[in-house]
Amino acid sequence: MAELLFLGTCAADFSPRLQTDLSDRFDKDARRSSSALLAGKYLFDCGPHTPDALKIADVDRKEITSIILTHLHPDHFMPQSVKEVLAGREENVKLYVREDADVPQIAGTEVVRMKNLVPYDVDGDLTVTALPANHDEGSFPRHLYLEYKGKRILYALDGGWMLNAAFNFLRDKRLDLLVIDATCGDYEGDWRMAEHNSIPMIRLMLPSLAAAGVTDGHTSVYLSHLAPSLHRPHDETEKIAGAFGAHVAYDGLRIEI
Repeated sequence: MAELLFLGTCAADFSPRLQTDLSDRFDKDARRSSSALLAGKYLFDCGPHTPDALKIADVDRKEITSIILTHLHPDHFMPQSVKEVLAGREENVKLYVREDADVPQIAGTEVVRMKNLVPYDVDGDLTVTALPANHDEGSFPRHLYLEYKGKRILYALDGGWMLNAAFNFLRDKRLDLLVIDATCGDYEGDWRMAEHNSIPMIRLMLPSLAAAGVTDGHTSVYLSHLAPSLHRPHDETEKIAGAFGAHVAYDGLRIEI
């Protein structure tokens, strides 16, 4: 078994309350910048709120061995946040980025440049494959396909729909966990559909993913990267997602895979 900790589950419309009464605690409706931690060691994205979220979750930052970036938008990657996470460490941490990403030098990191659709062995336990994603190309977007001790995970934030190359790679993988972008709420007609999912889009995709063997009856599906201004409150959104067999992630949520 492995634990995935959601440190942040927001798009980019952060609540001002994160700077006041929620500065030291999680709240399901005031989400922080999207980030997650697998097995206490592997950090996916490191945005403006990640250092605070690690502190709130009482995570030992010195156990983190790798930071793996989905893309370079500032709500997913901030060099200053990486510096804060690595403060006080002596050993380098590997920073995984797309091969052509322009990232600044950050003390304490060893940059690993990843080609799309090529598996990378992180440390013997975790293999990561970057999949092309339908998002702003200038941010070097990709989804992350992860294999950890026999478990198969797709961490798919940001991005709308699924590109053909990624879909074909995932055929018959039968994921244990799918974490999928749900920036937009339960309505139609949002212009963001070319780079973000809405709940109606996810309703359409899930049966197709199952038909292609990407998922099956044992796959857990969690919506993340939600824009609170485009969604109903968390508890209502959880009921909406539950009707088609999905869950809604929230900051501080820990799940066993």
